[in-house]
Amino acid sequence: MKHLIKLFCALVASVALFSGCAVIDHSAPSGADKSAQWVLLPFGNATETPFAGQRAEAVTENLLRSLGVARVQRYPASLQNDTLFESGKPKDAARALEWAKEQGARYAVTGTVDEWRYKVGVDGEPAVGVALQIVEVDSGRVLWSGVGGKSGWSRESLSGVAQELIKSLLVPALK
Repeated sequence: MKHLIKLFCALVASVALFSGCAVIDHSAPSGADKSAQWVLLPFGNATETPFAGQRAEAVTENLLRSLGVARVQRYPASLQNDTLFESGKPKDAARALEWAKEQGARYAVTGTVDEWRYKVGVDGEPAVGVALQIVEVDSGRVLWSGVGGKSGWSRESLSGVAQELIKSLLVPALK
């Protein structure tokens, strides 16, 4: 009996150790058509990390493609105000939505990054927090929204933790 209790405790401890810490909330699936034209609009950066919004945009664009959204176009960098420290708000959101309409896009993905860093301390764990939205371009109506935060272990990369988090948000959105 003691052997079974020890085995059970070891199993529970291993699951807890390897699961990482993540919190995710999202609305019901968007019902969006993956074969339609999609655009990726600028992400807001509410962190102290320069270009965190652009990094999250790149991860999101590649994940959308890997999840079956074949026609994705990214808002051109030439239309954005290039500054070292981005504001917490998406740059010219109305202008970006107009651009999406001009491209004939049916859906737009946008978001805000609220954490993108390695935590201070001995281990320096990566930590990422993002909020995403899928917007119907013609009406401006939000079809889906999700928010999540995830931290990794000291040997994990920040981009790997970001990819895991954003994928765990997008998969249910695209069902």
